[in-house]
Amino acid sequence: MIRLHRRDFIKASLFGGIAAATIPAWAMEAFAEQTKVAVDATARVSLVTGSNRAEMAFNALQPFSKEIAQAAGNKRIVVKPNMVEKDIPLCATHKETIEGILEFYKSINKLDNVVIAESIAFGEANDCYDCYGYIPVAEKYKVKLLDLDQHPFQIHYVMDEGDVIPKSIRVSSLLAERTNYVMSVARMKTHNTVVATLSLKNLVLAAPLKDPGYLYHGIATSTSGKRIIHGNGYRAFNYNMYALAYHVRPDLAFVDGYEGMEGNGPTRGTPVDPRVCIAGLDWMAVERVGLELMSIDPAKIGYLTYCAGAGMGQFDMNKIEIIGEKLANHIKTYQLAPNIDRQLQWMTPMERSNRES
Repeated sequence: MIRLHRRDFIKASLFGGIAAATIPAWAMEAFAEQTKVAVDATARVSLVTGSNRAEMAFNALQPFSKEIAQAAGNKRIVVKPNMVEKDIPLCATHKETIEGILEFYKSINKLDNVVIAESIAFGEANDCYDCYGYIPVAEKYKVKLLDLDQHPFQIHYVMDEGDVIPKSIRVSSLLAERTNYVMSVARMKTHNTVVATLSLKNLVLAAPLKDPGYLYHGIATSTSGKRIIHGNGYRAFNYNMYALAYHVRPDLAFVDGYEGMEGNGPTRGTPVDPRVCIAGLDWMAVERVGLELMSIDPAKIGYLTYCAGAGMGQFDMNKIEIIGEKLANHIKTYQLAPNIDRQLQWMTPMERSNRES
C-alpha cells in the first residue's frame, strides 16, 4: 500500500500563504469547518467488478442506499458525468453507467429529483449528450439534461502564476450550492496536467463556465473560466483546484474504471481494462482508493495533497474500509503522461521575481 503522512502534506504545500490574500481568514475557517472530517473516522468505499456497466454502477451504490436517501432528502440531485469533448468515447462516462445510476435512484424513490448536468471543455454539452447516447437514456428515465453554461452562476477567484493576481471566474451555482445534492460520475484517467483525474476534478473543471462565443481552435471572442482556472502553470492549477474544492465538491463520488485511460489523458490516452468501479460518500476516500487501483503515488498529486492536509476527507488507507471486492486483486499500473516531470513542478517553489517589491 502507498502511504502519505500528514507531515508530507504540510511540507508539500506551496500556495498556502496565498490563500490569506485571496480568501478572508474568517471565510477560510468557516469553509474548513464545513468540509473537515474527523481524521480518526473510518470511511467506506465500495469496490465492484463485473461485465455489465449498469449492474456494476447499481451494485456499487447499493451499500449506501439509506445514507444517500437521507442525505439527498428533497434536494435536487445533480448527476455530473465526465465529458471533456465529443467524439472521444474513452474520455466520457458511458451511457450504460448512467443508466445503472438512474436505476439506483429509481430504487430509492429519488428519480423525480434527478438532473444530469455538464459543462464540457469546448462546445455545448448537448452535442456530447447526443454523441454519447444520453438522450434516449434521459427520455427513458424522464430526467433533464442540462448545459451548466446556460444556468445561474456565482463569482469566485483563482490565482495566476504570471502575476499572482486573483482572477474572477463564473462558477456553476448548480454545482456550488449546498442546497443541491451533487454526485460526481468520473472516468478513471491519468492526466497531462495534474497526474490523475477522478471525482473531484470532474466537478471542479466543469464548474468554471464558458462565456458565450468562446471558440476552440479559433479566435476566442470571450473568455472561458476553464482556461483561467489552469492559472498558467502547474502550481497555480493545483492550488486553484484545492481552493475551489471548498465550494465545489461531491456529496457522492463515483469513479468508473470499467475501462480506464492511461498515458496522455484526459482525452489522448489509451485504454486500460480493469473492469471495476468505486463509490462512496467520502469523496477523498474514493480518490485514495482510485489512486491505489491505478498504482499512482498520492504524494505526486498536488490538489489532493492540499485537500488532504486541510482535512477535507479520509485519505489514510488504514482508515478506509473496502466493501465488496478485494483491493489487491484489481490493482493495475497505469502509465503516466509523458510530461510527468513537468507536472511535478507544483512541489517546488516559484522563482522569486527580480523586480522590487
